Formats: sequence, structure tokens, C-alpha cells
Amino acid sequence: MWSFRAWQRKRILARNPLSPELWRRVLDSLPMLDGLSDEELTRLRERAVLFLHEKRLTPLPGVELQPEDRLRLALQAQLPLLHLAELGWYRGFHEIVLYPDDFLSPQKHRDAAGVEHEWDAEHSGEAWLQGPVILAWPGVQQSGGWEGYNLVIHELAHKLDMLNGEANGLPPLHRSMRIGDWAGAMQGAYDALNDALDADPDAQTPIDPYAAENPAEFFAVTSEYFFSAPDLLQEAFPEVYAQLAAFYRQDPLARLERLQQEHPQYVEPR
Repeated sequence: MWSFRAWQRKRILARNPLSPELWRRVLDSLPMLDGLSDEELTRLRERAVLFLHEKRLTPLPGVELQPEDRLRLALQAQLPLLHLAELGWYRGFHEIVLYPDDFLSPQKHRDAAGVEHEWDAEHSGEAWLQGPVILAWPGVQQSGGWEGYNLVIHELAHKLDMLNGEANGLPPLHRSMRIGDWAGAMQGAYDALNDALDADPDAQTPIDPYAAENPAEFFAVTSEYFFSAPDLLQEAFPEVYAQLAAFYRQDPLARLERLQQEHPQYVEPR
């Protein structure tokens, strides 16, 4: 049966070809994609091209985007969706704004006594409900390896979380998943992380302590680790890893372990 959407997709891909040289250069710069099959890479490549067609990348003064920069960002943005049906997971925003450095963002908090506090906090990224994603360019450039850091995935995880409204650490789960299982795994790990930091604010936590800020940040940080340091996440919070594997329908740890078995010299940087 003829499909306008399929025809439009094919037309966009035909009008935006990627040169083999550009594709290889970008792949070589993204270790976190190592071990994906040819079929997965083809799907990821097509989705990245479509992402760049649908979303506007707006560099502010001080940021110069080259074709490889745009493709690197798009590939990382699409990696979490690689095995999800195309159901508009990144709907609700049309623009990614790129700042030349970390930026100050106005913050508000009402304490238990009802007093509202306001201050400016330095951020590397933000995702606004029904608004743009903001990324600091140095953070984007540092993303893409197995180091447990990925600003692109972190902020876009917030966008997935916001599909249900305000970010609260609960994205729309698949029908095969149970909210109770998700909540139990996430809350238990979140509480354990907070308990460790309450006991010692300078504790060496197994994942970035920023995950203890609130459940939304916990989901974003663990999503970041799921794709960029799956071994650390699995060791620290195996139940969280299992829930994210069910949600994203991927197993980056198995891919990383396979790479290490097939190439003993392959060691992820830390």
C-alpha cells in the first residue's frame, strides 16, 4: 500500500545524501557506536538525516557548525531511539540551541516553609517543556565516547520524560513494562544514592552525584550512563539497567563486552 509518509521519508533521504568520507570520519569520532551492526548503522544514519531535516540547529556566536558536527550530534540524539518504533518520540520541540559555553539559568525553588528562593545556576544544558533544547557546545564536543558522559543524550532523555508532562523520571513506558517495576528500581537506586550523599556529601558515588538532584535528573543521568558507561551502571544499579534496557530496547553492555572479547586491546577510556 502506498504511504505518503514513506514516500516523503525516501524523498528527504535522497535529497540529503551523506558522502562516504563524511560518514566514516564521523563514525570514527564516536566510539559509543562501535559494535553496531551494519543494519543498525544504516537505520541510525537514516534517522540522523531525518532528524536534521526536522530539527533546527541554531549556533549562537562563538559556535561554528561543520557538516560533521551536525551529523555527530544527530547520531547521538538518535541512538536512544534506534530500536523504538517511529512514533514521534522527539515531538514537542523544533530547535536545538547551541551556546559557546556553559550558561547561567534562572532557578526557583519553594522550600517547606513556603519561601521562594531564586538564583542563577551554571548549566551545560537544558530542556524546556514544549520548548527548545539548549546545549553548551564544549559539552557536545566531549560527548560520544564510553566515558560516562553524554550531554546530548542527557538533555534528550528529559524530552522523553516530558512526553507525559513535567519531567518526573517516568517516560511513557511500553505496554510490556510495569510501572511498579520501573518505580521500584528507580526509586530504590535514587534513595540509595541520596543516602550515600547524606552520609557523606563528598562520597565517591558510582555514578554522577547530580543524579541525586531529583527523579528527573536520575533518569537523565542513568540514561546517559546506559549508553556511555553501561558497565558502571550495571555494576552499581543492575535493576535500573534492566529497566532502561526494556525501555530503550537495547543492551549496550552486551555490545561493549562483545567488543572487548573480540578485540582484547579495546578498552573504554575513563
